[in-house]
Amino acid sequence: MMNVMEFQEQWRNRMNGILTDLFHPPPSMNGGLGNGMGAMYGGMSAMMDSPPPLQNLSLNPQNAYHPNPYCQWDYSQRSSPDSVGLSSTGSSYSGSESDGVLPGGQQQCPPSPPPPPRTYKPCFVCGDKSSGYHYGVASCEGCKGFFRRSVQKNMQYTCHRNKQCVINKSTRSRCQFCRLQKCIQAGMLRESVRNDRNKRRGKEKDPKNGEQNGNSPNSSEELTCSPEIENLVSAVAKFHVDTFPNANTLSTYKMPGTRPTKPQGVATDHRLWEKFAELSTKSIVKIVEFAKGIPGFQDFTIADQITLLKCACLEVLFLRICSRYNPEEDTMTFSDGLTLNRQQMKICGFGPITDQVFTFAQSLHPLDADPTEIGLLSAICLVCADRPDLEEPDKVENLQESLVEGLKFYARKRRPDTPQVFPKLIMKISDLRSISLRGADRVVSVKTEIPSDAMPPLMSEMLENDEAE
Repeated sequence: MMNVMEFQEQWRNRMNGILTDLFHPPPSMNGGLGNGMGAMYGGMSAMMDSPPPLQNLSLNPQNAYHPNPYCQWDYSQRSSPDSVGLSSTGSSYSGSESDGVLPGGQQQCPPSPPPPPRTYKPCFVCGDKSSGYHYGVASCEGCKGFFRRSVQKNMQYTCHRNKQCVINKSTRSRCQFCRLQKCIQAGMLRESVRNDRNKRRGKEKDPKNGEQNGNSPNSSEELTCSPEIENLVSAVAKFHVDTFPNANTLSTYKMPGTRPTKPQGVATDHRLWEKFAELSTKSIVKIVEFAKGIPGFQDFTIADQITLLKCACLEVLFLRICSRYNPEEDTMTFSDGLTLNRQQMKICGFGPITDQVFTFAQSLHPLDADPTEIGLLSAICLVCADRPDLEEPDKVENLQESLVEGLKFYARKRRPDTPQVFPKLIMKISDLRSISLRGADRVVSVKTEIPSDAMPPLMSEMLENDEAE
């Protein structure tokens, strides 16, 4: 009685013979298609109708693991796709890939073509390379972040031209009003922006009254924050006071012999300008020291640090001087104690933007912002991810969000009964941006009203608007 191995060998020999007839039929069968097909089907019929006798199989227990001995084909001789060997004793078909034919007459599949180069859709807002679909529209990371922040913070922007500014990759940061309008026109959905992304996840019920944390403006969840945010608030407050002392610690004084009131449009007073230029230069140096004291600011690239300082220097200068506004006397006090009234401010260099600066100071005064809040607001102006040509905008945005969260925590902790003060403080950033744009233009025009060498180099470098059209 044959064993399983002998049975398999016999079965392979029979199969190889049939396949040999299929690939290399006898000459007598080459005369017509009918004979060739008949031989093929006859061989297949013989294979199917005449299996080896099952009674010759030995039921060896060691071969019992084969579920179907008829299916135990030997592929050990298939060394490459170019040759097919069915057994060591049977015939085989061999050929090369250039033949274009595989065993059995099948056509060889051509090699897969290389994948097409990846194409990027343009941003629907500014035309820059998009990073995907954000809020329903293909947009870049810059426009995505700008739209999210504008919606989350309910920002109110103002266009200083005709509300038809061209928004592209180079000009998208010049007019936030037109950029937001184009985001909306392109199809960005306000409803897709998640609010309070940084809000803590605590939703457990208060054991005392059963209310969920966060439903009440005075809940403990609203008045807590991470230790990192608390340290950030403390550091910013310290460096702000170090570089901009409290007004009540200053010995104020006024400029003697100031010329009387002059009609609007009169040139800048040279004596007041010299004093103002001296104080402004010192203030710029202090702002640079303040920026370096913000935790994480010096982690940015040098290019980004310079960009942020140049773009925000005027905003911080205006915010600082307006925080020392005296509504009773309608005056402002500089860092060394110099106090000027509205008319003196106008002829010392402010010129036509004087009334806008005083209007901002009058709107800031009722909020009763203390030095910590002014410091945090100054830091948010400095660390702004919307500035043009930033190398690492995401890194800047992360620090800015932490600063906003710190201001929110501090303002609501200081005024638990008036949580609306925080969004009012944030909205002042838009007003500062508007004043800063006009201030940069004023720096250029004031050069025509003073001697050619009267403009300090640091003021010219830091305060002139490089993007002025």
